[in-house]
Amino acid sequence: MTHTKLPILIVGYLPRNLELLGQFLEKIGYTVLAANNLPDFAAYVDGTYRIGLALVDITGFDRVIWEHCQQCRDLDIPLLIISAQQIPTIHQESMTHGAHGVLFKPLVMKELVSLVNNLALKE
Repeated sequence: MTHTKLPILIVGYLPRNLELLGQFLEKIGYTVLAANNLPDFAAYVDGTYRIGLALVDITGFDRVIWEHCQQCRDLDIPLLIISAQQIPTIHQESMTHGAHGVLFKPLVMKELVSLVNNLALKE
């Protein structure tokens, strides 16, 4: 029996960045669900969808983003945070709300691929 990869939820405020990340993940074999606002993020993590990994770029969002990240944790969805700011409070806040790791921009694609492949849940 083969295990297929569950979709990756990507969340980001900037549509172009979201599009580029989605294209990259699809190119390496993942199905992608995308949300560029908090209501869409909330809808994806309400327990209805089966998600293999949430990849959340917190840039541009307010603190409410952490509530949705906590929902990922509560649903056992692996979570990676992306941030433009490399400051200790971002890392601490991310870990507090269930992140398995934090990536800082500009992204190192080899590191991203490794983390995604290690964390993404299979069906």
